[in-house]
Amino acid sequence: MTASTSLRERVEAAARQLAEAGVPSPRHDAEMLAAHALGIDRPELAVRLARHDASQEAADSYSELVARRAKREPLQHITGTAHFRQLTLSVGPGVFIPRPETELTAGAAIDAARAIVDSGGVPVVVDMYAGSGAIAISAAHEVRPCVVHAVESDDDAIAWLRRNAYGASVVVHRDDVGGVCDRSMSMLLGTVDVVVANPPYVPVGAGIRDPEVAEHDPPVALWAGDDGLDALRVLESAAARLLRPGGVVVAEHGDTQGEPAVELFTDTGRWADIADHLDLNGRPRYVTARLAWAAGDGG
Repeated sequence: MTASTSLRERVEAAARQLAEAGVPSPRHDAEMLAAHALGIDRPELAVRLARHDASQEAADSYSELVARRAKREPLQHITGTAHFRQLTLSVGPGVFIPRPETELTAGAAIDAARAIVDSGGVPVVVDMYAGSGAIAISAAHEVRPCVVHAVESDDDAIAWLRRNAYGASVVVHRDDVGGVCDRSMSMLLGTVDVVVANPPYVPVGAGIRDPEVAEHDPPVALWAGDDGLDALRVLESAAARLLRPGGVVVAEHGDTQGEPAVELFTDTGRWADIADHLDLNGRPRYVTARLAWAAGDGG
């Protein structure tokens, strides 16, 4: 950046570069990268945009960051953070980047947990396929009192989970969802109030358009069998064992999987109040159900 080039002009040029590279939100990303290069937050950036106050070092750093984003490296990998509800999480290669849509999934679980608090109880919440810990840590942060468990099996993801959960009231379990009921969470069978998950749900062989997802999200967090529902089936079985009768499960799914997700829970015969819910774009996004009878009971 030369003395005659304002920060605003630099950001506008970066936004054009990102737009030409096919980045979906070029202006937003250009501003976020500028704030990161300057070591400030986005509101402070708005104050500086018309001024000539970026050092050459910051300008050079900004150019490098924009070039990385133009190659479709995720914004969150470049900045090292992802914003989720009231949290700023550490993320990077090896962990699924939490999406805005999942804030609604988390919100449904948080609402169910708050209902327990309002009735005088202390809810027990389990976040399966926890990844970065976005849902689990949000529950621990937003619901008090609350006992929160997070389950993750992938080595890379659990390193990020533990980093984010440090200092939070979250019990981290290094285990897989299919076996956790017989191992680290066997003492919780039939006692949990809310099970929540954003499981893998991409059908094997499905095309993924965005390079940020196809090239950077961990495959273990994406693929889920021929119909994309394998992980949801495992989750349903585990939730039926963990939840108390009347406990709630909240599970995210792909935007074409609303009806199949409802059918999956309906066909077992052990769930009541099964409903699918839309995201802010009006697309099917998550299913909720209440346990009518526990796995292993009659029926």
